[in-house]
Amino acid sequence: MHDFCFTIPFGAAVLAGGVVGYARRGSTASLAGGVGSGLVLLLAGFLSLSAFRHRRNSLLALILETVCALALTYIMGQRYLETSKIMPAGVVAALSALMSGFYLYKIATGGNHFPAKAE
Repeated sequence: MHDFCFTIPFGAAVLAGGVVGYARRGSTASLAGGVGSGLVLLLAGFLSLSAFRHRRNSLLALILETVCALALTYIMGQRYLETSKIMPAGVVAALSALMSGFYLYKIATGGNHFPAKAE
């Protein structure tokens, strides 16, 4: 599976979560964090998709995805430990941890692999 297949929906979910957090509770921290992280993830996902279309890997995209997912894991993990609230802190921390593992795996295996060209 290619990284952009998960990154684009993950980024959209994080962005939407920030907007929902702001709409429900008026939390500007949620808005800034969710929209900021979501946009970075979406940018990285589309960079990776663009590179894949040209049969290349985007190391920049993989690094952005990994750093963003690790930061979300740490920040939301700390928030979960402080509040013990599963939603949203626990869910975002767990999902970000899974994505971090996936991105580290993609880096370790050399990024996206390309199907052989048909002759």
